[in-house]
Formats: sequence, structure tokens, C-alpha cells
Amino acid sequence: MYTVSDQIKNQEYNKLQVNKLVKTDALEILNISLEKDAIFPEHTAPTDAQLIVLEGKIIFHINGNSYFISGQQHFSFPKDVPHWVSAEENSKFLIIR
Repeated sequence: MYTVSDQIKNQEYNKLQVNKLVKTDALEILNISLEKDAIFPEHTAPTDAQLIVLEGKIIFHINGNSYFISGQQHFSFPKDVPHWVSAEENSKFLIIR
């Protein structure tokens, strides 16, 4: 019925790791860990999305701009726009879409 999960805490830093925390018809939450100097290759999002950095520092690259985002910061981005992410240090972040 109710569960407490350590999935985010226990997700290791090993290059790029992506795990679905929640998937419903209306919502998807992805837990992503990115090892220092690793890259999440260019892709697009199927819906508008929210990114929340839990820990670490990442650089979000979109439309020729680079956004430096660190722990406890939030970033919004639109669907269908190519983007990629690089890690300045071991980082964990959520994608909510």
C-alpha cells in the first residue's frame, strides 16, 4: 500500500544511469545519475519537462546555450527541442514530465 524506497539514494554513479520512479498515463518521473565528466547524449523530450538537481552540478545544453544547474535548483524545458547534459561532478537529478 505505502512504500518508502531508497532507489534514488542507492543509484550508483556509473557513467549514465536512468531509472523510472513513476510511470502513469499522466506523469513520468525519471531518476538520473551522471558520473563526473559523463554525458547524457543529445535527445528530445516527448513532453514539456521539469528538471530538479538533487545533488552535484550539471550543464544543460539547449538551443546553443549552456545552463549551469546545481543541487536543489530547478530548470524547465520544452518538448521536441534537442538538448544534452554533461556532469561537472557526480550528479543526481529528476526529470518530471
